[in-house]
Amino acid sequence: MKIRASIAAIGTAAALGMTGAIVLPAAASAHAVTHTLTFTSVEQAQAKFSATAMGFEDKDVSKAGKVIGYDVLNISVDPATGKPSAWVTVGTAGGFLYGALKVSSNPVTHGTVTGGTGAFAGATGTITAKSTSATKTAVTITYQT
Repeated sequence: MKIRASIAAIGTAAALGMTGAIVLPAAASAHAVTHTLTFTSVEQAQAKFSATAMGFEDKDVSKAGKVIGYDVLNISVDPATGKPSAWVTVGTAGGFLYGALKVSSNPVTHGTVTGGTGAFAGATGTITAKSTSATKTAVTITYQT
């Protein structure tokens, strides 16, 4: 009887161990969660650093009019090609989110989330921005962490 009970206990433990070996890797490889940040970026200040570089500081406001953070946009132009490059940092209570924007003459600007800190650590995703007035831009950032 004791031998049979021991064999059953060992078999049960082995089965549970095998289940754990299957479930744990599945949980470890869970898919990234997608988040969306939607806000209006309201220009607060701008500065021209040189003939080819400038920056903007904006307040980011929710649809309800609540300040959710601030962002800084830096633009530089390659003097040899005239091609502009733009980088943005969005700061919220959760951390910083970084992105690169594709500057063009289109009314909608697209970009890529390149990382972040805090809640945005390891973030990847997309940025879409559309100017709604001379000082306001509607922004949607979709990112995965």
